[in-house]
Amino acid sequence: MIKIAEEVQDKSGGKAMNRKMVIIGAGPGGYVAAVRAAQLGADVTVIEKENVGGTCLNWGCIPSKVMKTTAELLERCRRAQEFGLSLGNDIKVDMKALMERKTKVIQDQAKGIHRLFEHHKIKYIPGTAHIEGSNLVCVALSDDITMEIPWDTLILASGSKPFTMPSFAFNGRTILSNNDALSLEELPVSILIVGGGVIGCEFASILAAYGVKVTIVEAMSRLLPLPAVDEACSMVLQREMKKQKIDILLERSVQAIEELFGTCRVTIGPSSFMDQEKARTIKSQIAEAEKVLISIGREAMTAGIGLENLGIKTDTSGWIVADEYMATNVPHVYAVGDVLGPAKIMLAHVAMREGLVAAENAMAGKRKMNYDVIPNAIFTIPEIGSVGLSEARAREKGFQVKAESVLFRTIGKAQIMGEIAGEARIVADEENGRVLGVHIIGPHATDLIAEGALAVQTGCTLQELAETIHAHPTTAEIMLEVSLKALGRALHG
Repeated sequence: MIKIAEEVQDKSGGKAMNRKMVIIGAGPGGYVAAVRAAQLGADVTVIEKENVGGTCLNWGCIPSKVMKTTAELLERCRRAQEFGLSLGNDIKVDMKALMERKTKVIQDQAKGIHRLFEHHKIKYIPGTAHIEGSNLVCVALSDDITMEIPWDTLILASGSKPFTMPSFAFNGRTILSNNDALSLEELPVSILIVGGGVIGCEFASILAAYGVKVTIVEAMSRLLPLPAVDEACSMVLQREMKKQKIDILLERSVQAIEELFGTCRVTIGPSSFMDQEKARTIKSQIAEAEKVLISIGREAMTAGIGLENLGIKTDTSGWIVADEYMATNVPHVYAVGDVLGPAKIMLAHVAMREGLVAAENAMAGKRKMNYDVIPNAIFTIPEIGSVGLSEARAREKGFQVKAESVLFRTIGKAQIMGEIAGEARIVADEENGRVLGVHIIGPHATDLIAEGALAVQTGCTLQELAETIHAHPTTAEIMLEVSLKALGRALHG
């Protein structure tokens, strides 16, 4: 094996620099940390074993939204007559062209990240990193060539991958991971999605719009069973999905999958989360689908990178433990992004902010990460955006709660667009009117939630929100209407 030792010198050719930073992983957390650290004067090296952009760019946010954009356009074409357009009836998805467009978008975004590295003089090394011990990382560039890189500060951003169920192993043909679903060469006639969380519901919306017969099996009592998602949003989504002819089986779990003649025969029984007395009354049932998509979470990509050589603390599932400064238990070692697991929030924009926090703290800053003001964006049809506390969580925390909602059908722009399903809900402290949470399901909810995030972060009151003039006609007017309603001064809602 050939070893290459990197020489680290200052600009005068003298001794090693004090701010030598190595970042393992070039996803949203890793590359943003690299850029910010370089802006602050660090000598940064980024190591990535796959492609820049991480899961978000290659297997998550970007490719799935390319597919969702096509789904929405397809749905609008089907409704063209409503908008005074006459189109032919033979409108269908060209998967080859769609996959080509997806690839181009990914490549363009990846080039942008590489340009950032070049602009900020960040060294990029494609290879597999392994922590050898204090202040040294070894990178496998190929089977027989390695490179040793010293560091003063280390940021771990190695990410996550789809959770594998040993009994339902991914094969890429009939039992699919989320990654497999983003690379479909042709559409199946039917698909059963195991998991009604964010990813499962997004794929359900996309594939149903493409004309695939979709069934969702969810172990909990509602879709999107997340503390950050208001139950009212889950109910609206379930109603709209039924209109899209998506079959939804709640409080159920998949017990077995058998492949017969190219079709999956799926045995479905009661969920282990159900009341046991009720579960005993539920009989197992059989569902058939051409493909099964397993979408029940993710697992850490920490195995094999040498965490044990530094004694970096992980939890029982292998997720790295970090504090609000993004620091691990080892001095000068930070961790950001999905590698922190569900104890934090596994979203690309969260990873980006964590990257900024880690980089600044590594460069003598003292910045904290605030997870209480993180907006959630769920790209179902219709979209969901949420931030802050739900009504239930606010009451649990002891607030005297004022909560009101307004339907999108009362908003002129929603009527113009022909997208009237959904609502906006605002949760406030009744004592002082401070906005505690905003929950939106409807057209452009993932864009509209930015105003809600600003309101929660700044401690904005209902009165201040209501006094803000919103342009007409826009979907943003729903924020005006819901704040006015919460103040007892509803105009249209």
